[in-house]
Amino acid sequence: MRDSLPKTIFLKDYQVPEFFIDTTDLHFTLNEDSAVVRARLAIRRNSASSSVAAELHLMGQELKLQSIAIDGQPLSKADFEVTSEFLIIPNVPDEFILESVVEILPHKNTSLEGLYKSSNLFCTQCEAEGFRKITYFLDRPDVMSVYTTTIVADRSKYPVLLSNGNNTEKGVNGDGTHWARWEDPFRKPCYLFALVAGDLECVEKGYTTLSGKNVDLKIFVEAKDTDKCDHAMSSLINAMRWDEEVYGREYDLNIFNIVAVDDFNMGAMENKSLNIFNTSCVLAKPETTTDAGFQRVEGIVAHEYFHNWSGNRVTCRDWFQLSLKEGFTVFRDAEFSSDMGSRTVKRIEDVTLLRTVQFSEDAGPMAHPIRPDSFIEISNFYTVTIYEKGAEIVRMIAHLLGEADFRKGSDLYFDRHDGQAVTCEDFVKAMEDASGKNLIQFRRWYSQAGTPLLTVSGSYDRDGRTYTLNVEQSCGPTPGQKEKEPFHIPLLMSLVSASGEIPLNILGSDDEAGRPRGEMVLDITESKQQFIFTDIPEEPVPSLLRGFSAPVKLSFDYSRDQLMFLITHDTDGFCKWDAAQQLGVRVLNDMVSFYQNDEEMLVDQRLLDAYRAILNDNDLDPAMVALILALPSEAYISELSDEVDVLAINAARKSARKIIANELQEDFWRIYKGHSNNLPYQPTCDQIARRSLKNCALDYLMLLEDGSALESCLAQFSTSSNMTDVLQAFIAIINSPHKDKKQTAIGDFYDRWENEPLVINQWFMAQALCSATGTLDDVKKLMNHAAFDITNPNKARALIGAFTSQNSVNFHQPDGSGYRFLADQIIVLNEINPQIASRLLGPLTKWRKYLPSSQQLMKVELNRILAISDLSKDVYEVVTKSLAV
Repeated sequence: MRDSLPKTIFLKDYQVPEFFIDTTDLHFTLNEDSAVVRARLAIRRNSASSSVAAELHLMGQELKLQSIAIDGQPLSKADFEVTSEFLIIPNVPDEFILESVVEILPHKNTSLEGLYKSSNLFCTQCEAEGFRKITYFLDRPDVMSVYTTTIVADRSKYPVLLSNGNNTEKGVNGDGTHWARWEDPFRKPCYLFALVAGDLECVEKGYTTLSGKNVDLKIFVEAKDTDKCDHAMSSLINAMRWDEEVYGREYDLNIFNIVAVDDFNMGAMENKSLNIFNTSCVLAKPETTTDAGFQRVEGIVAHEYFHNWSGNRVTCRDWFQLSLKEGFTVFRDAEFSSDMGSRTVKRIEDVTLLRTVQFSEDAGPMAHPIRPDSFIEISNFYTVTIYEKGAEIVRMIAHLLGEADFRKGSDLYFDRHDGQAVTCEDFVKAMEDASGKNLIQFRRWYSQAGTPLLTVSGSYDRDGRTYTLNVEQSCGPTPGQKEKEPFHIPLLMSLVSASGEIPLNILGSDDEAGRPRGEMVLDITESKQQFIFTDIPEEPVPSLLRGFSAPVKLSFDYSRDQLMFLITHDTDGFCKWDAAQQLGVRVLNDMVSFYQNDEEMLVDQRLLDAYRAILNDNDLDPAMVALILALPSEAYISELSDEVDVLAINAARKSARKIIANELQEDFWRIYKGHSNNLPYQPTCDQIARRSLKNCALDYLMLLEDGSALESCLAQFSTSSNMTDVLQAFIAIINSPHKDKKQTAIGDFYDRWENEPLVINQWFMAQALCSATGTLDDVKKLMNHAAFDITNPNKARALIGAFTSQNSVNFHQPDGSGYRFLADQIIVLNEINPQIASRLLGPLTKWRKYLPSSQQLMKVELNRILAISDLSKDVYEVVTKSLAV
């Protein structure tokens, strides 16, 4: 156990910086066994600080100080103090030049923060607090500086030298090294600093902005990967054009660089003009990348580019404001992806993540508002709450303001705060000032944690031709917040009849001069509210929370027949899908009870009828059909359960899928054969939709006990030219009862793709997710496979993370062996990469959700982790909050 408790940092304690750093001149000498960093900082006191005579405290970790000077005068050891986290200089002038030289060890930096080696590549990751592992600095986002960076390295090993901004000078030295100088004209916080040195090939293309400026776009990758950059490049160009057209934001430099790195904790990083990407988020070609992979590349390339304005030009004052940049940018990239593909499908995918992961986080020990009140380790707050729920908060503002006023608000925000480090309050204030809309109550979304529950009831008065909706909102206690004030919730809704949406008028409303319309946004601002709709000619079925207009749970006592009606009649794609999910949840809950009571497993005929109708509706988007046919996941059923019975949920869902497969096999065969073709692969919306439905049908057909689909599945695995179809067939085979075919497929897949690391990660993941008994033993064996490396975050996530977070029935072993396995890996990773360790810890933090026998076993492993010496802040924070009463 740790000898001392880590310090908690509170938002309420924020103070402006005591010093600013106006210019930062860095000089890197990169060697194989070390790097020498010379820093020249122009520092001045902040006149706005209350500490007018403060000591200078510069952050620094794992640095070997070689020399330090102020205004050219070297300091003696008596003039400063070095601790494990700070360089402290008691007496400094009000304005001065600080020069320092430090030595660091990038090749030993397995945390992948600061400057580190990835294979034969030097690269950096400075967000959130990695820059302090490079040199002594004021490592906080509200200290913004203009950077000049010089890099010196072996010319033969590191021919490419990159940093932020523009390459102003370069040259060759007589000792076999070369150098490059980069100047970034824009002030930025140090978390946006970037450096890359390596032997890389460049794929490049030109882009002309709407104002006529030419920009050089370059993607740097290993030579073997140059054929996998076309999709990322086209995604970047589409994102640049979209941001100009939708937000009026042009790129501001003449060069934009992307570098692909295999060892990376995150998906990508938006460093000014030098985005560093995890290889999984930039490399794509049909033979090695699935449809989901293509879409992920498109979305993440756009996300990081959009940060140039929502994160770089306007940045965060402090890390409590992280959602200011991330939530807004996730909203922007989601809208971009919706415009590039199917808006409804994208919305459903985002909501699925919210409901299964973010709602679970809201209900757990790590629950926090999108602007947290405190943290021990900021890396633990790069969460789905900050990102995805943060995006939903922005989406609600867009609903409340309307498209035109939301654009005015974003324009005002960017123009008012360009070049500044600001807060969430500044963002909301810009939206208010531009629209005239009062968002005082809405601000509670930034400070209150948890998922609100909307309980809605409806009644129809046939004589009065009115329909009444009664809405109640509530939100349960979360850590540190027992009581919640009412939120401002935009509830988008309509009333649906067999003939379509009914025009809506609310009694006593003068909205839009009383003009009726098919849907409207109800402002839910009180604990209880009533809405009376007039001139309703027949009893309708309410379509509520259309487009998932707010990140809330909705309770309406629909009958199963009403859900059937919405599945077939609702014009809102999300609500149509959600009705199918609600019906599926009820059917699966029935079957959980059947299992627990040792009764025959039966599926409600209405679900089968609904699925059959959907399969035969030729007007529906095939991707929508595939989504509707996917039963609610085990994770979603678990999230809705007060006490999770893993075995019962797994058995219920498995039985339901087999029954559906048998009952609808003729339809599935028709779909599978009708959607199979030999067209050249394109990651287009139409092709992706057809493949998703085809593979949904194959997945069901492989459940047939007669094995009639095996031959088709094997043929798809062996002959398909795209990874989407190959991987789907592979997953179906290894989850089938045909053990001989499974082992053959595992070997064939590896032999075919052993030189493609990203594909082998998919190979690891598919086996980790296998539902067959004994998968834990298989995962342990794969830990020793030559292709597995626990120090590589992608591989750790693919094998350890996939098994422990997504394979419930095998992770939750009755003897606790799955829990012990995860704890063992956390203890190892705590020493190697604390960020990854804390992120993989999530499944154990949910111990309160499970049966008492499982709870005790999970707590044992949490306490075992807590007892180890030198526990990182990252892991310590998650474990202690998980065990807190």
